[in-house]
Amino acid sequence: MSLNSISPIDGRYYKSTSNLVTFFSEKGLMRYRLTVEGEYLIALSELKIKLKKISEKEKKIIRSLYNLSDNDAQIISNIEIKGFKNIKATDHDVKAIEYFIKEKLSKTSLKKDIEWIHFALTSEDINNIAYSLMITDALDEVIKPKIKEIINELNKLVKKYKDLPILARTHGQPATPTTFGKEMKVFSARLEKIFFSFSNIKIQTKLNGASGNFNAHTIAYPKINWIKFSKNFIQNFNKNRSQKLEVNLITTQIESHDSYIAIFDILKRINTILIDFNQDMWRYISDEWVVQKAIDGTVGSSTMPHKINPIKFENSEGNLGIANSLFEFFGRKLPISRLQRDLSDSTVERNIGTAFAYSLIAYEYLLKGLSKIEVNERKVYEILNNHPEVIAEAIQTILRREGIVFPYEKLKTLTRGKKVTQEDFYYFINNLPVTEKVKKELIKINSHNYTGLASQIALIKSY
Repeated sequence: MSLNSISPIDGRYYKSTSNLVTFFSEKGLMRYRLTVEGEYLIALSELKIKLKKISEKEKKIIRSLYNLSDNDAQIISNIEIKGFKNIKATDHDVKAIEYFIKEKLSKTSLKKDIEWIHFALTSEDINNIAYSLMITDALDEVIKPKIKEIINELNKLVKKYKDLPILARTHGQPATPTTFGKEMKVFSARLEKIFFSFSNIKIQTKLNGASGNFNAHTIAYPKINWIKFSKNFIQNFNKNRSQKLEVNLITTQIESHDSYIAIFDILKRINTILIDFNQDMWRYISDEWVVQKAIDGTVGSSTMPHKINPIKFENSEGNLGIANSLFEFFGRKLPISRLQRDLSDSTVERNIGTAFAYSLIAYEYLLKGLSKIEVNERKVYEILNNHPEVIAEAIQTILRREGIVFPYEKLKTLTRGKKVTQEDFYYFINNLPVTEKVKKELIKINSHNYTGLASQIALIKSY
């Protein structure tokens, strides 16, 4: 952990976010750009053009560049910022990648072919594919597994507490009882339904030149089917990826990023559900329905020794909010580009990893919070016992069934704004103009067993 980092992502929370460094760091972006440039050179060599067919040995040489060392990453940075050997500073990050590859291959059997690197392309052809690969890999390898872990932990709570009755609260007031497991199921089901919508989205990419029309490609080789080439080239990146790419043939110089926003919207919706969950868990802890395990040595308050604060859920809530504010901004900014291209999206895209990182921090802390809780069954039963008025709904519903006039109004008079007991209900029931069988049916109802089908609902598959 660096104590000199401006962002907590690279400082305080680095342990949580380090898995994203491979994808979203400057070195990671360089690696993805190298991959696209290299694979493009290899794909070109399969066409009937003046570039020779690259041998398997030469393909290995090219692909070895993707395993970017820290030293080589620094060389690329130097090419861009201050120059390297006889290469003057480019002040252009993608051009620095091109010159780096040329420098490396100039010492190999490909030295006569280095001008085919970046042939007929614009930097956005490289960048948009690189970012697409970055997003898909980060989703597949880090973000999705962590969301699945949260869903699995929630479903453990569902199974453990599916039959445990708790008082519901609507508008913050005592309401018809439910079970703790069913309420956890509400969250896991919401997450599951949205999670599986990831598979419906393919990230769109472009490989069609400076204005999106294959101008440079076709002026050099008009007989080649560049549209088919572009489709095949993008398709080849889909091996071993669950989040797929697809070609977008209708673009300006810039790919519109609409599919990025679709992905970010899913993450934003998932994060919003988790904010909702964190706030509910905070309330359950506040009301002592859920208790947190005391960890030896930890401090809840700098002045109040007794406290065990719900800081893991609070931390998660805060980081989810930061992540969503970025995702919302991406949704407003990235689909907009002046005419055929402006560069204002470039610096914004560099922060995609930041939104992923704040999401990941939130997921980690939420899981830490879940690992330290258990339901205080004594407390939830005590609360139910203190609120017998919630069975008024049950009684008036049965009385409706039995044809009793104004049953709702009768129960309203008995309960609204008053502190009632179970004995009050017994007296009320015994004076009703109904059969003894119905009275026995009514007397059996209490705040513990009036949970409807909550236990069954907790076990319903959500997808």
